[in-house]
Amino acid sequence: MKLGLIAGNGRFPFLLLDAARAEGLTVVVAAIQEETDPEIDRRAEADSGVTVHWLSLGELSRLIETFREAGITKAVMAGQVKHKQIFSSIRPDWRLAKLLLNLRTRSTDALLGAVAKVLSDEGIELVSSTTFLERLLAQEGVLTGRAPDAEECLNIEYGLGVARALAGFDIGQTVVVAAQACVAVEAMEGTDETIERAGRLMRSLDESPHCDVAAEPPSESPSQSSLLARRLTVVKVAKPNQDMRFDVPVIGVSTVETMIRAGASCLSIEAGRTLLFERDALLERATKAGIAIVAARR
Repeated sequence: MKLGLIAGNGRFPFLLLDAARAEGLTVVVAAIQEETDPEIDRRAEADSGVTVHWLSLGELSRLIETFREAGITKAVMAGQVKHKQIFSSIRPDWRLAKLLLNLRTRSTDALLGAVAKVLSDEGIELVSSTTFLERLLAQEGVLTGRAPDAEECLNIEYGLGVARALAGFDIGQTVVVAAQACVAVEAMEGTDETIERAGRLMRSLDESPHCDVAAEPPSESPSQSSLLARRLTVVKVAKPNQDMRFDVPVIGVSTVETMIRAGASCLSIEAGRTLLFERDALLERATKAGIAIVAARR
């Protein structure tokens, strides 16, 4: 059996490629020039069961032709394609241009859903991006060496309400919270950049000048006297009607490293609907840094 792999950025395409090959599938990779790691070529050179075809993000017709010529009837999307690429200098072919013109909104779900419909019309079924990788889905419970403390639990409770509302509009799936106040919400930039932005905002508060009262010098440091606690909690959710064929929530070691730089102490994710890449290394790094990670069912 053959499988088509539409490869975005990051390690996701490589994990899925390895899993599909372990199942004995021949894999035809459509590598996106603007996103895919060139390492995919070296993987193909070392494995005769893998072929790679490079194409631009705007070449929807060429994608279809590549898969049809290879006899592909089932394909999977793996790896992020930054939403902001749609608004970059990429030139869409006639098929993609027509698709974009017919969209009422250019949200992730609308765009990728339309692409999936076009592929289906051409006899290419887009299957779940967790195919072969279900073992990487987060299990319910506390995943690290410590559970969230009382303050972090309050942040999670508040953050879940905000994140689910945000995800319902297909804007983003991550919010960053401190002292039950929303510090940053995700849009086109992605999870890691949202966390980094939250960290910069909190550092800017620490660096802001504070008013002094001559008669009553402050007894606390600026960070202690602030009404907004400095510890950040990151809450990442799936969409209310998450289509597991694309845009599935993912966290990896880079997420934890970003949290450390930003000063975030807790991460909440959804069990059964979030992929954990490099799971052991991720959880070991988080535990060592004192970060609590918890997965809960919706």
